[in-house]
Amino acid sequence: MTADVWLPIPPDEIDGLPEGPNYLFWDGGDDGDQEFPADPADCVFYVVPYMRPAGLGMRPMPRMSSVRVVQTLSAGTDHVEPGLKNLPAGVRLCNARGVHEASTAELTLALVLASLRGIPGFVRAQDRGEWRGGFHPALADKTVLIVGYGSIGAAIEDRLVAFELARVARVARSGRTTARGPVHPLTDLPSLLPEADVVVLSTPLTEATRGLVDADFLARMKDGALLVNVARGAVVDTKALLAEVESGRLTAALDVTDPEPLPPGHPLWHAPGVLISPHVGGPTSAFLPRAKRLLTSQLHRFVNQEPLANVVLTTGAEGV
Repeated sequence: MTADVWLPIPPDEIDGLPEGPNYLFWDGGDDGDQEFPADPADCVFYVVPYMRPAGLGMRPMPRMSSVRVVQTLSAGTDHVEPGLKNLPAGVRLCNARGVHEASTAELTLALVLASLRGIPGFVRAQDRGEWRGGFHPALADKTVLIVGYGSIGAAIEDRLVAFELARVARVARSGRTTARGPVHPLTDLPSLLPEADVVVLSTPLTEATRGLVDADFLARMKDGALLVNVARGAVVDTKALLAEVESGRLTAALDVTDPEPLPPGHPLWHAPGVLISPHVGGPTSAFLPRAKRLLTSQLHRFVNQEPLANVVLTTGAEGV
């Protein structure tokens, strides 16, 4: 048996890969029908194709009897976790912490500023050749609540520092203290939501966060508040959100939706006060160099039998 490593980036385009493994390229192809580069049973380190159709990354997993590491190039791992039941015990699932923080934080700020300052309306007016001024909210003096204070949430706050905010509140699965201030547990949301002008969702999709932003969550947000979702679409109850934005009480900026891709004719497309970007938080020019650095580092750790970074879970552990 060979020790194959499957990469979704051609191995000759990644500098510094360690010697030893047999590197193979597989990204699934644009339509998800690309043949496997070798027998999946020989793969010991599997890097899941990035930005491919849903389910494609799990296609070879039932045959990966020798795999020891599954590495995603996304911050979230929910798209491959259902396939873990097909893998042997002891397989480590790692995410791409450190790859997407800069790009996702940039987009978050772009969505917040575009929504508050009315940029979509300006673009539509430009298309019509109309000069339409008016008064719009500034980000300055606002309170921002970040729900999901991991590495991406922290990167978002890094970029908020210059905007003269009144306050940043932080929420994560469990409370803790940081150099910037307290991180509240999810149980504190009911008391924090009524104070926030902008609520940013950057939490991973888990059973605890699926449908977190439901009718009750939205009802607790203050009138005129902005909801920004750069997490996963299923964190938000779409029907409940539609009711709030169609009433004009809340506005929203969504990089992710449920369903996704958002189908033609869906009411979110034309809901008042809603700005939609097509899940583009990660895919920018910043992605590839960071992804390559992560893979090189992880593979050196793997070959040298050192602890891997970004381990999310290990198969065969309790509850997995």
